[in-house]
Amino acid sequence: MNQEELMKAIDELEREIALMPEGSITKKKIKDKEYYYHRINRNGKRIENYIDFKDVEELKTQIDRRKKMEKELKEFKKQIIPQKHITKEETLNFKTTVRIGSRLRSQISIVKKYKKRECIEELREYVLGDRQDKVFVIYGLRRTGKTTMIRQILTELSEEEFQKAAFIQVRAKDTLEDIDEDLKLLESKGYRYVFIDEVTLMEDFIEGAALFSDIYASSGMKIVLSGTDSLGFAFSKEEQLYDRCIMMHTTFIPYREFEEVLGIKGIDEYIRYGGTMSLSGINYNEDAIFSSARSAEEYIDTAIAKNIQHSLKMYEYGGHFRSLLDLYERGELTNVINRVVENINHSFTKRVVEKTFKSHDIAVTASNLLRDRESPINIKSHMDVDAVTRGMMQMLDILNKEEQSVQIQDYHMAQIEEYLSMLDLIMKIDLEFLPEVNRKDTVTVITQPGMRYAQANAIVSNMLLDEKFSELSIVERQRILDRLLNEIRGRMMEDIILLETKIACPEKKVFKLQFSIGEFDMVVFDPKNLNCNIYEVKYSKERVTEQSRHLTDEEKCAMTSHRYGQIQGKYVIYRGESGDLEGIRYLNVEEYLKSLR
Repeated sequence: MNQEELMKAIDELEREIALMPEGSITKKKIKDKEYYYHRINRNGKRIENYIDFKDVEELKTQIDRRKKMEKELKEFKKQIIPQKHITKEETLNFKTTVRIGSRLRSQISIVKKYKKRECIEELREYVLGDRQDKVFVIYGLRRTGKTTMIRQILTELSEEEFQKAAFIQVRAKDTLEDIDEDLKLLESKGYRYVFIDEVTLMEDFIEGAALFSDIYASSGMKIVLSGTDSLGFAFSKEEQLYDRCIMMHTTFIPYREFEEVLGIKGIDEYIRYGGTMSLSGINYNEDAIFSSARSAEEYIDTAIAKNIQHSLKMYEYGGHFRSLLDLYERGELTNVINRVVENINHSFTKRVVEKTFKSHDIAVTASNLLRDRESPINIKSHMDVDAVTRGMMQMLDILNKEEQSVQIQDYHMAQIEEYLSMLDLIMKIDLEFLPEVNRKDTVTVITQPGMRYAQANAIVSNMLLDEKFSELSIVERQRILDRLLNEIRGRMMEDIILLETKIACPEKKVFKLQFSIGEFDMVVFDPKNLNCNIYEVKYSKERVTEQSRHLTDEEKCAMTSHRYGQIQGKYVIYRGESGDLEGIRYLNVEEYLKSLR
């Protein structure tokens, strides 16, 4: 490993270590009962926080992992060849991890060949544009390009500007006072571009966030803050930062960007990886060191619901938990979030969580296989559905009503919906009805497809473990599993199209239209010109007349025209090549999604 590669590896290890818990676990015996505590040292003081027994093993694993990485980091640092001349950055005494000069240049060199996300233009305008007395906030889930964009914009600075730039990597033990001291030092040395990564790791960030805008941005510094704690930034915007920040959210990654930036094509790949900017740690621009540390599967698995819970945890004492505090303290908040994700096409109501869990995916697949024209099969006679469901529930941390210690109320659900919306993790799509024009409903779409697909994988995993199912031949097992996954991908593809069309067409109304019998999967209504387009979405590569039967139904079209104006076009969006069939325009799904701007 040469010196440049060594510096890159050190940089990535330091970033990973910053995100891992420090300290140790201690056990105490009180009145014949054992209690566990997380022990850490802060500013010369020992702090011990109680840990629930069920969280001990996971915390121990993370602490051990941190210690292992710290040893590896120590060995890497021993290999650094000392510089012959003392550089400017070596003379500065920082309290936190600050990178400037040659070390910063080493850190960012890796991203020069990466393609850039479209939203980087907002960051570029702030950093390279005229002075603004505001801070710039980049926030969103992991693996959505936040740190990469910061590194990319640093490569665009002129040499003179770069010599005035600094990157601060926040660690959990850092305080706002530490950051303030370093910013004072940087300001005194003439630094004008400061990028602070994972700033919400500081426990006192939300209470003192105004420091960045009121003191440093107002004096001419360009301050860019980034982090994965989206709720923390949202709360700060409402309280400390208010109108003194520019917010850029990276969580939603449309298919167009996914393909253009990563060079990976296909709706199935997009569904599988959930819109993240890394693929199994292999394909993010092919050789990114940091993406190999953990696979994309770790990012998109069911633990993403626990990441949402972690975003709330930091602000427990600020009152933001409100009615969810009981659920959080009893370890049932993840259960509620996962239940919502599994019921993505159901209304966001209390009954979704309270009813005894039943997999919607299994029910749909069983029904379709039973009606298969060529080779019908009763899946329920070849699978212990109850056993599979129990396995799913265990994997997804989902509890039945009788196992919940806190009764789920409407206000619990309303608050979870509020937080998910703040995180840009869900969006409501209108569902309208004809001829019942006064009837209205909505469907909830998850903006990160991987959250949904992870649960599909859980279903498949448990089916493979089922004893009765294993009695089927390998051909029959594969046919059933393929059908199950195709049903899930088909519904996910429909949601993706609705979501991206709605975001790309804010001046139009995008919705599903339900009739007494049948529906249009998507209607795009132009209220200005009083016309509309109607769509069917099919997870198929073949053109079949049956696919457009609702689009050619004269009664449905007449009702639609009367309500939403003249029908300009009738389309089937599918996975095959674009073309025409009996007056219906067929659109390739990837081409359609890439056309949305």
